Amino acid sequence: MSFETTMQKVFTGLNAAIYRASKGRVGGRMFGAPVLLLHTVGRKTGKERTTPLLYLREGERYIVVASNGGSATDPAWWPNLKAKPETTIQVRGEIISVVAAEVSDQERSELWSKLDAMYSGYAQYRTKTDRQFPTIALTPAGK
Repeated sequence: MSFETTMQKVFTGLNAAIYRASKGRVGGRMFGAPVLLLHTVGRKTGKERTTPLLYLREGERYIVVASNGGSATDPAWWPNLKAKPETTIQVRGEIISVVAAEVSDQERSELWSKLDAMYSGYAQYRTKTDRQFPTIALTPAGK
């Protein structure tokens, strides 16, 4: 594992721990956008993972993007979430059961202007790769 990957894992873990302990009062916004904690289970390892992600609130749903900072590869949490879409998120101090689903191409197109307005870094990420970033709706269970 590279030094950069190790540092990214340390930063992510520290950010998630601070967010969790402060119920989102610290770490609840990043780059001016709201942050949630996504809980996934490794599809190969079975290990529980927590990832802080920027999100856009769209009605009852939470929209997240598998941008991986503009990397050419999907973030590790996305295949795990596809394998087990029933999960939980933490938004500030609230734990919410959700079901994840990738939005349609048409809805993705409609959401991108809102996502770019929420976080201008997405435009830069899209210049780094030709990969289309999966856009995922996290819908509260039973809704």
